[in-house]
Amino acid sequence: MVVIPSDLPPSIQADLATVLEQLPHMEHGKLVRQALETILRMMGREADRLDWKILNHALLDMEQGFQVFYPYRHTRKITIFGSARTGASSPDYQLAQQFAQQVTELGFMVMTGAGGGIMQAGNAGAGPEHSFGLNIQLPFEQGANPVMVGDPKLINFKYFFTRKLFFLRESDALVLFPGGFGTQDEGFECLTLIQTGKADPMPVIMMDHPGGDYWQGWDSYIRTHLLKRGLISPDDLSLYTITDNIDDACYAISSFYRVYHSHRYAGDRLIMRLKCELSDTAVAVLNEEFSGLLSKGKIEKSAALAEELNDETIMLPRLVMHFNHRDFGKLHQLIWRLNDLGDHLPEATHPEQK
Repeated sequence: MVVIPSDLPPSIQADLATVLEQLPHMEHGKLVRQALETILRMMGREADRLDWKILNHALLDMEQGFQVFYPYRHTRKITIFGSARTGASSPDYQLAQQFAQQVTELGFMVMTGAGGGIMQAGNAGAGPEHSFGLNIQLPFEQGANPVMVGDPKLINFKYFFTRKLFFLRESDALVLFPGGFGTQDEGFECLTLIQTGKADPMPVIMMDHPGGDYWQGWDSYIRTHLLKRGLISPDDLSLYTITDNIDDACYAISSFYRVYHSHRYAGDRLIMRLKCELSDTAVAVLNEEFSGLLSKGKIEKSAALAEELNDETIMLPRLVMHFNHRDFGKLHQLIWRLNDLGDHLPEATHPEQK
């Protein structure tokens, strides 16, 4: 039961009571009620001004993020990370600009941190029409790059954590170019969230210019200091791809969504939505090769489940399984494999929309 603080003015108490009465009749009313309950509980406890400032600014960050991205919710997007210090004459800058231009021709949109260097290269290559800029308010750096200044798809975030939330929430692929602490932080956090199932499976591409060794050196560190010590599993290496070729990077991204569309959970079942139905033989191959992913049962074909009746993807075929919620690197391998097994699906000229 919601308790409205008694020390509020009577008019506010009456307004809140009216809102709470209407919530059961509203779409998503249950979730709205939970959010209001959280705020009302905070009002009844000790909290200082800083607590309320953090809550308020986080909500404002999320509000503007939701508003900007909502019209583009069905368009697949690629996030480009990389150094703000990379100059326009650098081969990494030129490669990032060429890559962004090429992926927009495939139908993707591009997201960057809206700063200079690699971020500006990504926005310039994609063009403002196909770009988003997720800027962070910092006292010691300039604002958004010239491509994104004044664009309605530029979002100025107060907090890094809300900014990162939208990078992961909206991304269908991540492409990292060489960079410093910020790029490393973004790369490791994204890999961690995918490895632990807190972010959706997606391609993660480590991009270097031809002849460059930035990501090869990074990969050597991962294998020597993490893999050999048992701090990650061998399957975790499947979470990222290293390349210095734009065509290979584009293929790795578009082919990830060749058959696989998206996924969700219903109770203890993982549901994979597909762009075409797999043959019984293909499903048998998946069961043979990936039985270790399952906590019980088998991978089975299915139509939409009862929990998905209001889902926009209700017409897509499904695979349903009891995933062990542990081997996300292996789950990535399963997605690559089912994309290969859907050999009767013609190659798409642009990515399937969400």
